[in-house]
Amino acid sequence: MKGFVRAALAAVRPVDVLPSPNIWQWPEVYEVENRAQDVDGVIWQVLREACDWTGKDVVDVGCGDGFHLPVFAREARQVTGVEPHPPLVHRARARVADLPNVSAVAGPAQRLPLPDGSADLVHARTAYFFGPGCEPGLREADRVLRPGGTLAIVDLDGTAEPYGPWLCAGEPRYNPADVEDFFTAQGFVLRRVRAVWRFETRQDLEAVLRIEFSAEIAERAIAQTPGLSFEVGYRVHIRHKPSGLLLP
Repeated sequence: MKGFVRAALAAVRPVDVLPSPNIWQWPEVYEVENRAQDVDGVIWQVLREACDWTGKDVVDVGCGDGFHLPVFAREARQVTGVEPHPPLVHRARARVADLPNVSAVAGPAQRLPLPDGSADLVHARTAYFFGPGCEPGLREADRVLRPGGTLAIVDLDGTAEPYGPWLCAGEPRYNPADVEDFFTAQGFVLRRVRAVWRFETRQDLEAVLRIEFSAEIAERAIAQTPGLSFEVGYRVHIRHKPSGLLLP
Protein backbone atom coordinates (compact mmCIF):
# COMPACT_ATOMS: atom_id res chain seq x y z
CA MET A 1 0.00 0.00 0.00
CA LYS A 2 1.41 3.38 -0.96
CA GLY A 3 0.50 5.07 2.28
CA PHE A 4 -2.34 4.87 4.72
CA VAL A 5 -1.47 6.90 7.80
CA ARG A 6 -3.17 10.31 7.91
CA ALA A 7 -2.43 11.25 11.50
CA ALA A 8 0.98 11.94 12.97
CA LEU A 9 2.54 9.09 14.89
CA ALA A 10 5.69 9.17 17.00
CA ALA A 11 7.18 5.91 15.76
CA VAL A 12 10.85 6.97 15.84
CA ARG A 13 11.21 10.67 16.68
CA PRO A 14 8.49 12.71 18.41
CA VAL A 15 8.48 15.27 15.61
CA ASP A 16 7.79 12.71 12.89
CA VAL A 17 4.70 12.98 10.75
CA LEU A 18 4.12 9.97 8.55
CA PRO A 19 2.76 11.13 5.19
CA SER A 20 -0.34 9.70 3.60
CA PRO A 21 0.39 9.73 -0.14
CA ASN A 22 -3.19 8.87 -1.11
CA ILE A 23 -4.95 11.97 0.23
CA TRP A 24 -1.82 14.15 0.30
CA GLN A 25 -1.14 13.60 -3.41
CA TRP A 26 -4.63 12.94 -4.80
CA PRO A 27 -7.19 14.73 -2.58
CA GLU A 28 -9.82 14.82 -5.34
CA VAL A 29 -9.64 11.05 -5.85
CA TYR A 30 -9.65 10.54 -2.10
CA GLU A 31 -12.86 12.58 -1.96
CA VAL A 32 -14.38 10.00 -4.30
CA GLU A 33 -13.13 7.28 -1.98
CA ASN A 34 -14.65 8.94 1.07
CA ARG A 35 -18.02 9.21 -0.64
CA ALA A 36 -17.89 5.53 -1.56
CA GLN A 37 -16.93 4.23 1.87
CA ASP A 38 -19.47 2.76 4.29
CA VAL A 39 -22.50 3.66 2.20
CA ASP A 40 -24.81 1.95 4.71
CA GLY A 41 -23.41 3.79 7.71
CA VAL A 42 -22.49 0.74 9.78
CA ILE A 43 -19.32 2.34 11.16
CA TRP A 44 -21.28 5.40 12.25
CA GLN A 45 -23.75 3.13 14.02
CA VAL A 46 -20.99 1.41 15.99
CA LEU A 47 -19.43 4.76 16.91
CA ARG A 48 -22.74 6.14 18.11
CA GLU A 49 -23.32 3.05 20.25
CA ALA A 50 -19.92 3.62 21.86
CA CYS A 51 -20.41 7.35 22.43
CA ASP A 52 -23.45 9.35 21.42
CA TRP A 53 -21.93 12.75 20.64
CA THR A 54 -25.21 14.67 20.71
CA GLY A 55 -24.55 17.95 22.51
CA LYS A 56 -20.94 16.98 23.19
CA ASP A 57 -17.46 18.07 22.08
CA VAL A 58 -15.74 15.97 19.40
CA VAL A 59 -12.14 15.94 18.18
CA ASP A 60 -11.31 14.24 14.87
CA VAL A 61 -7.58 13.40 14.81
CA GLY A 62 -6.02 13.16 11.36
CA CYS A 63 -9.16 14.66 9.86
CA GLY A 64 -7.64 15.05 6.39
CA ASP A 65 -9.66 17.54 4.41
CA GLY A 66 -12.53 17.36 6.90
CA PHE A 67 -14.86 14.91 5.19
CA HIS A 68 -16.27 13.55 8.47
CA LEU A 69 -16.50 16.84 10.34
CA PRO A 70 -19.96 17.86 9.03
CA VAL A 71 -21.36 14.46 10.04
CA PHE A 72 -20.34 14.97 13.66
CA ALA A 73 -21.46 18.60 13.51
CA ARG A 74 -25.12 17.70 12.92
CA GLU A 75 -25.52 16.73 16.59
CA ALA A 76 -22.32 17.72 18.40
CA ARG A 77 -21.93 20.92 20.38
CA GLN A 78 -18.44 21.59 19.01
CA VAL A 79 -16.25 19.70 16.52
CA THR A 80 -12.52 20.23 16.06
CA GLY A 81 -10.57 18.59 13.26
CA VAL A 82 -6.81 18.24 13.75
CA GLU A 83 -4.62 17.57 10.70
CA PRO A 84 -0.81 17.75 10.29
CA HIS A 85 -0.70 18.50 6.53
CA PRO A 86 -1.28 22.25 5.90
CA PRO A 87 -2.90 21.92 2.44
CA LEU A 88 -5.48 19.56 3.91
CA VAL A 89 -6.12 21.92 6.82
CA HIS A 90 -6.98 24.64 4.27
CA ARG A 91 -9.33 22.27 2.44
CA ALA A 92 -10.99 21.26 5.71
CA ARG A 93 -11.53 24.89 6.70
CA ALA A 94 -13.13 25.61 3.35
CA ARG A 95 -15.43 22.60 3.74
CA VAL A 96 -16.72 23.71 7.15
CA ALA A 97 -16.67 27.48 6.61
CA ASP A 98 -20.45 27.68 6.94
CA LEU A 99 -20.67 25.48 10.04
CA PRO A 100 -20.41 27.66 13.17
CA ASN A 101 -19.70 24.75 15.52
CA VAL A 102 -16.74 23.32 13.54
CA SER A 103 -13.09 24.32 13.29
CA ALA A 104 -9.99 22.79 11.72
CA VAL A 105 -6.52 23.28 13.18
CA ALA A 106 -3.02 22.22 12.23
CA GLY A 107 -1.16 19.78 14.44
CA PRO A 108 0.11 16.22 14.84
CA ALA A 109 -1.55 13.51 16.89
CA GLN A 110 1.23 13.49 19.48
CA ARG A 111 0.93 17.26 20.10
CA LEU A 112 -2.74 18.14 19.85
CA PRO A 113 -3.19 21.94 20.00
CA LEU A 114 -6.07 21.57 22.46
CA PRO A 115 -6.48 22.11 26.21
CA ASP A 116 -6.70 19.34 28.77
CA GLY A 117 -10.12 17.83 29.31
CA SER A 118 -11.78 19.57 26.38
CA ALA A 119 -13.38 16.65 24.51
CA ASP A 120 -15.98 13.97 25.11
CA LEU A 121 -15.06 11.94 22.02
CA VAL A 122 -11.72 11.66 20.24
CA HIS A 123 -12.16 9.96 16.87
CA ALA A 124 -9.32 8.79 14.62
CA ARG A 125 -10.12 7.00 11.36
CA THR A 126 -7.43 5.11 9.46
CA ALA A 127 -4.81 6.92 11.50
CA TYR A 128 -3.16 4.30 13.73
CA PHE A 129 -2.52 1.33 11.47
CA PHE A 130 0.79 0.22 12.91
CA GLY A 131 -0.24 0.06 16.56
CA PRO A 132 3.14 0.00 18.37
CA GLY A 133 4.70 3.44 18.08
CA CYS A 134 1.50 5.43 18.45
CA GLU A 135 1.61 5.58 22.25
CA PRO A 136 2.34 9.36 22.27
CA GLY A 137 -0.82 9.93 20.23
CA LEU A 138 -2.87 7.77 22.58
CA ARG A 139 -1.54 9.69 25.58
CA GLU A 140 -2.48 12.97 23.92
CA ALA A 141 -5.99 11.70 23.24
CA ASP A 142 -6.35 10.78 26.91
CA ARG A 143 -5.07 14.22 27.90
CA VAL A 144 -7.74 16.09 25.95
CA LEU A 145 -10.53 13.71 26.96
CA ARG A 146 -12.74 14.54 29.89
CA PRO A 147 -13.31 11.86 32.55
CA GLY A 148 -15.76 9.36 31.08
CA GLY A 149 -14.85 10.36 27.53
CA THR A 150 -14.27 7.94 24.67
CA LEU A 151 -11.37 7.31 22.32
CA ALA A 152 -12.55 5.61 19.11
CA ILE A 153 -10.00 4.37 16.57
CA VAL A 154 -11.30 3.08 13.24
CA ASP A 155 -8.80 1.10 11.18
CA LEU A 156 -8.92 -1.29 8.27
CA ASP A 157 -8.99 -4.99 9.15
CA GLY A 158 -6.07 -6.75 7.52
CA THR A 159 -7.65 -10.16 8.15
CA ALA A 160 -10.88 -9.48 6.23
CA GLU A 161 -11.32 -10.41 2.56
CA PRO A 162 -10.95 -8.97 0.02
CA TYR A 163 -9.32 -5.67 1.05
CA GLY A 164 -7.25 -7.02 3.93
CA PRO A 165 -5.01 -9.29 1.81
CA TRP A 166 -4.42 -6.45 -0.66
CA LEU A 167 -3.38 -4.22 2.24
CA CYS A 168 -1.03 -6.83 3.72
CA ALA A 169 0.52 -7.63 0.36
CA GLY A 170 1.29 -3.99 -0.22
CA GLU A 171 2.67 -3.19 3.22
CA PRO A 172 4.98 -5.91 4.59
CA ARG A 173 5.50 -3.97 7.85
CA TYR A 174 1.84 -4.38 8.70
CA ASN A 175 0.88 -7.38 10.83
CA PRO A 176 -2.83 -7.37 11.75
CA ALA A 177 -2.39 -9.74 14.68
CA ASP A 178 0.33 -7.59 16.23
CA VAL A 179 -1.79 -4.46 15.86
CA GLU A 180 -4.82 -6.09 17.46
CA ASP A 181 -2.70 -7.43 20.34
CA PHE A 182 -1.29 -3.93 20.87
CA PHE A 183 -4.69 -2.28 21.17
CA THR A 184 -5.99 -5.04 23.44
CA ALA A 185 -2.99 -4.53 25.72
CA GLN A 186 -3.76 -0.79 25.73
CA GLY A 187 -7.24 -1.48 27.12
CA PHE A 188 -9.34 -1.15 23.98
CA VAL A 189 -12.42 -3.22 23.20
CA LEU A 190 -12.57 -4.43 19.59
CA ARG A 191 -15.60 -4.37 17.31
CA ARG A 192 -15.26 -5.83 13.82
CA VAL A 193 -17.32 -4.19 11.11
CA ARG A 194 -17.90 -5.05 7.47
CA ALA A 195 -18.78 -2.01 5.38
CA VAL A 196 -19.71 -1.69 1.72
CA TRP A 197 -17.74 0.59 -0.58
CA ARG A 198 -19.92 1.52 -3.55
CA PHE A 199 -18.83 3.69 -6.48
CA GLU A 200 -20.82 5.53 -9.12
CA THR A 201 -18.62 4.42 -12.00
CA ARG A 202 -16.05 1.76 -12.71
CA GLN A 203 -13.56 4.52 -13.48
CA ASP A 204 -13.95 5.86 -9.94
CA LEU A 205 -13.44 2.43 -8.39
CA GLU A 206 -10.28 1.80 -10.37
CA ALA A 207 -8.87 5.27 -9.66
CA VAL A 208 -9.30 4.76 -5.92
CA LEU A 209 -7.61 1.36 -5.92
CA ARG A 210 -4.71 2.86 -7.86
CA ILE A 211 -4.03 5.54 -5.24
CA GLU A 212 -4.24 3.02 -2.41
CA PHE A 213 -1.93 0.33 -3.78
CA SER A 214 1.11 -0.23 -5.92
CA ALA A 215 0.46 -0.77 -9.62
CA GLU A 216 0.80 -4.55 -9.31
CA ILE A 217 -1.57 -4.90 -6.36
CA ALA A 218 -4.03 -2.38 -7.76
CA GLU A 219 -4.33 -4.34 -10.99
CA ARG A 220 -4.85 -7.53 -9.00
CA ALA A 221 -7.56 -5.85 -6.92
CA ILE A 222 -9.27 -4.45 -10.02
CA ALA A 223 -9.27 -7.87 -11.68
CA GLN A 224 -10.77 -9.45 -8.54
CA THR A 225 -13.52 -6.82 -8.25
CA PRO A 226 -16.40 -7.06 -10.70
CA GLY A 227 -19.09 -4.40 -10.64
CA LEU A 228 -19.08 -1.19 -8.62
CA SER A 229 -18.82 -2.32 -5.00
CA PHE A 230 -16.97 -4.54 -2.55
CA GLU A 231 -16.91 -5.15 1.19
CA VAL A 232 -14.16 -3.81 3.43
CA GLY A 233 -13.48 -5.03 6.94
CA TYR A 234 -12.77 -2.54 9.72
CA ARG A 235 -11.59 -2.76 13.30
CA VAL A 236 -13.20 -0.27 15.65
CA HIS A 237 -11.17 0.04 18.85
CA ILE A 238 -13.01 1.68 21.75
CA ARG A 239 -11.59 2.83 25.08
CA HIS A 240 -13.40 4.87 27.73
CA LYS A 241 -11.47 7.15 30.06
CA PRO A 242 -12.30 6.41 33.71
CA SER A 243 -14.72 8.90 35.20
CA GLY A 244 -13.21 8.74 38.68
CA LEU A 245 -10.88 6.87 40.97
CA LEU A 246 -10.91 3.09 40.60
CA LEU A 247 -11.20 1.55 44.06
CA PRO A 248 -10.32 -2.08 44.88
